[in-house]
Amino acid sequence: MRTTELKDQVAIVTGGGLGIGKAVARTLALRGATVVIAARRLPILQEAADELAAETGARIVPVVADTTDTSSVEAMADAAASVGRLSILVNGAAAPAGLVRNDIALADPEALLADLNTKVVGYFRCIKAVAPHMREHHYGRIVNIGGLTGRSSHALSGMRNLAVVHMTKALSDQLGPDGITVNTVHPGVVETEHIHELYAKNAAAQGVTAEQVEQDFIDRTPIRRILTAAEVADTVAFFAGPAAGGITGESLGIDGGLTRGIFL
Repeated sequence: MRTTELKDQVAIVTGGGLGIGKAVARTLALRGATVVIAARRLPILQEAADELAAETGARIVPVVADTTDTSSVEAMADAAASVGRLSILVNGAAAPAGLVRNDIALADPEALLADLNTKVVGYFRCIKAVAPHMREHHYGRIVNIGGLTGRSSHALSGMRNLAVVHMTKALSDQLGPDGITVNTVHPGVVETEHIHELYAKNAAAQGVTAEQVEQDFIDRTPIRRILTAAEVADTVAFFAGPAAGGITGESLGIDGGLTRGIFL
């Protein structure tokens, strides 16, 4: 359903060509925003932009950007600001599921550094680049896509999500006086282009089938199903909207109840 909640606002969605990022771009566009989708591969971005523009009637702008490169990120922010009032950033560019998920004896330190550079420092680069534009208008919404591995110990790459949570809280303190909120959402097991690759990897490691891995996730999830990317996008859009102005520095799981921890 189309609304005008985000009319006259420009949103950047990194990792916006596929999966959760693409779903977020769609939802923001349906709520009236002009959406800049950013990633490293132009063909994927252009295909997504054409599809989303036709579906939503909104302006979707593909911008090639590498979040591990500061100058590339700064150019992305400037390009978005040239389109209109830049007021929303959704950070989602990262390797799905992380690059380091195995035993320390096999874990690659360079892969771990790449994970941290892309997701933690990459998100930081993006926030640093958009903050001056948001401060100019004394308004902004920043939403970081985290991950449930930050709330568990089964994957070393989970430390990147823990770091994102710390950064979220620290920057919410700094940017709050300028009317800018910063929050994190932790998606659970979500139906995307990449989730079946994870099923296959886990299946190979466990000596079972990919279907058994998927069913195990379903059985351990209280709502007894895999989430959709649209469900994650709806939550992100709430944090990106005017109604969430009183929420900042928070981290929320969107996991169908899969996380068993209690977080105060």
